[in-house]
Amino acid sequence: MNKDDYQKLVKKYEPKENKLENTIYAFLIGGLVGFIAEGLNVLLMNFFNLSRILASAWTCLIIILTASLFTAFGFFDNWMSKAKAGLLIPTTGFAHSVSSSALDYKKEGLITGLGSNFFKLAGSVILYGILSAFILVIVRVIIGV
Repeated sequence: MNKDDYQKLVKKYEPKENKLENTIYAFLIGGLVGFIAEGLNVLLMNFFNLSRILASAWTCLIIILTASLFTAFGFFDNWMSKAKAGLLIPTTGFAHSVSSSALDYKKEGLITGLGSNFFKLAGSVILYGILSAFILVIVRVIIGV
């Protein structure tokens, strides 16, 4: 079997993806996450009398903790496979990637397992996020805005 025949065979048995349905589903799930976060933000501002900035920081922390706990309990992976970009793009996706990479190596111990692999997936995001922020600050200082 040559390469072209193999590609045709793979194409024939490859499951078809309904892109419109997946897009709508991701949009709704991502919107629901944003709605819950904004509700939590308003709740923190009203019941605990926090400023908008402080309530937003607490909201991010709570969402990160929740996504990490859901990953540790094992059911966030199922949600992630169904919602795809709806949960991947927001803060929950970042928390999930950090938590899941750490949990994959938990049997190797706290230092060589969890500690050394904690930022394996998210390390590049952190690195390039910090690097781009640094470059943008330099550009802002040079322009003087």
